[in-house]
Amino acid sequence: MQASFLDHSGFLVELNSAALLFDWWKGGLPAIKPGVPLYVFASHVHPDHFDPRIFALDDGSREVRFILGHDIKLSSRNLSRWGVSPETAEKCRNLRGGETLELSGATVEALPSTDEGEAFLVTADGQIVFHAGDLNWWHWEGEDKGWNRNMEVDFKKYAEALRGRTIDLAMLPLDPRLGEAGFWGPAYFLETAEIRRFLPMHQWGEFDFTRKFLEKHPAFTDRVLPVKEPGQVFAL
Repeated sequence: MQASFLDHSGFLVELNSAALLFDWWKGGLPAIKPGVPLYVFASHVHPDHFDPRIFALDDGSREVRFILGHDIKLSSRNLSRWGVSPETAEKCRNLRGGETLELSGATVEALPSTDEGEAFLVTADGQIVFHAGDLNWWHWEGEDKGWNRNMEVDFKKYAEALRGRTIDLAMLPLDPRLGEAGFWGPAYFLETAEIRRFLPMHQWGEFDFTRKFLEKHPAFTDRVLPVKEPGQVFAL
């Protein structure tokens, strides 16, 4: 497995039998190994996770499928506005939390999110890859206490689907805007599932926040792959 950090929450994960592109809206896209299908994921409609230019990747050079959060509406108006042909539209599928999609050589499970859209768990080549999208323990100082409490409850409920599972690679939000509360979500994921490798995302360019996370949670050091710059490649 090879993972390329594109920017923000965008990653390209390449397996022997498929390439998985997650939440690409920013940063250069490296050349993808020829001859394998490309599965393009967009967790939700926020512009820092979804850009309609992804549909241009269906250029006839390979098998392409688009797996989208349920809030990315595939209406006739949107498809026309995005320049999506009828042929490409047939390759798009919205998923809701709790749904599963079987692809050629891969299985996709969708989890609900505490923000918009979904998180995606992909099984392929005997390996499991998890991209959380905006599924996170969002806790904002100054927010209503009831809102923060409900967020905690919902996050733990949705993350329960991962309990006890072995995940080879997880891309999880580690958001510095939350201060130390930004540590809570990834720490909970790492305690709930057997995550072998964790790539931080949603850091808004503040990559030093990973060091601060590990100072607070040194037990996770061997499982964390610090992201330092767009274009970084990890051989796993």
